[in-house]
Amino acid sequence: MITQHDLENRVQDFLAAHDPRTTSKQDFLRARFDAGLAWLHYPEGLGGLGLPRDLQPVAEKAFAAAGAPDNDPRRIGIGLGMAAPTILAFGSDEQKQRWLRPLWCGEEVWCQLFSEPGAGSDLAALATRAVREGDSDDWIVNGQKVWTSMAHEARWAILVTRTDPDVPKHQGMTYFVLDMTAPGVEVRPLRQLTGEAEFNEVFLTDVRIPDSQRLGAVGEGWKVAQTTLMNERVAIGGGSSPRESGMIGVLAQRWRENPGVRDSSLHDRLMALWVAAEAARLTAMRLSAQLAAGQPGPEGSAAKYAFATLNQQISGLELELLGEEGLRYDDWTMRRPDTVDFVGRSPGYRYLRAKGNSIEGGTSEILLNIIAERVLGLPGEIRVDKDVAWKDLPR
Repeated sequence: MITQHDLENRVQDFLAAHDPRTTSKQDFLRARFDAGLAWLHYPEGLGGLGLPRDLQPVAEKAFAAAGAPDNDPRRIGIGLGMAAPTILAFGSDEQKQRWLRPLWCGEEVWCQLFSEPGAGSDLAALATRAVREGDSDDWIVNGQKVWTSMAHEARWAILVTRTDPDVPKHQGMTYFVLDMTAPGVEVRPLRQLTGEAEFNEVFLTDVRIPDSQRLGAVGEGWKVAQTTLMNERVAIGGGSSPRESGMIGVLAQRWRENPGVRDSSLHDRLMALWVAAEAARLTAMRLSAQLAAGQPGPEGSAAKYAFATLNQQISGLELELLGEEGLRYDDWTMRRPDTVDFVGRSPGYRYLRAKGNSIEGGTSEILLNIIAERVLGLPGEIRVDKDVAWKDLPR
């Protein structure tokens, strides 16, 4: 069993053989993946060493201290937090070998094709159809997806489709990996409240997908999608981070640097948010430690809910501290960013962008249902469409 001391020595040996000052970024990242020092809890040969997740910060700290390049997680976060764990759980050996290395190294960007105009919170109501082409190994896909972050930069997409309309909605879904450069894939920008088009709508017209790009069994797309969604919520709300990181750190620093805005009521609100943010941070760290035992569970929904709620409250208080200055907005130019950056932007951007936190990755209302039913064990809501064939549901 590799200990923390062994891991530290292994990282130092790697750095001695691959000096970040003289090794190109891409060569360094590829070598790090091949050495099993990418995501340590993944199996050997797939970027890891089969170690507990809680050793990952040990490696990250050592690489950061050496000035090693990172793989730009702001740009490839969907691949890292959602596609990769799903591929690991349901992919074939060939799929894992093909997709995981370029994904982690940042050579290929991924996006998520889940939500549709008529299937947002109720994802299982999706209507995008995938039909097997005769006796071939290809599927023909038609439909529309929406709210797709980074689709304009993505090489691959994780896609959930309807393959059997004659069974209840949760049973007739199948999960694929889609080549975003395939004929029939059209990406259109969706300009959002911030002025940018971070999101997109994607139209799929007679798109051909080989069966070799299916993840999981035919008809088990909901099961596969649950793995993606649970990992997404942990990626958004979980993880290890230092005290006063993220939005609360920005707010606390602004308070310290602007004594003229201080009053007792604002101070009380700031302290309440600071305590709540610290409690959420520690809870997220415990959640990350629990993941070492297996796939994330419904507890990740609580972490994501807390993240969304706190971000909106903190960004609102920040504008109050700024007074009239908080009414200004730095740049409302229409553009399509190549990364998703939240903390490093203007206060006005943070306030507007935080509104989406309670929608993306599962709406807060849906997350509260999951917490109530799957964590607290409360009775489930009445669902009259649960056993009705999808084709018979009103739309």
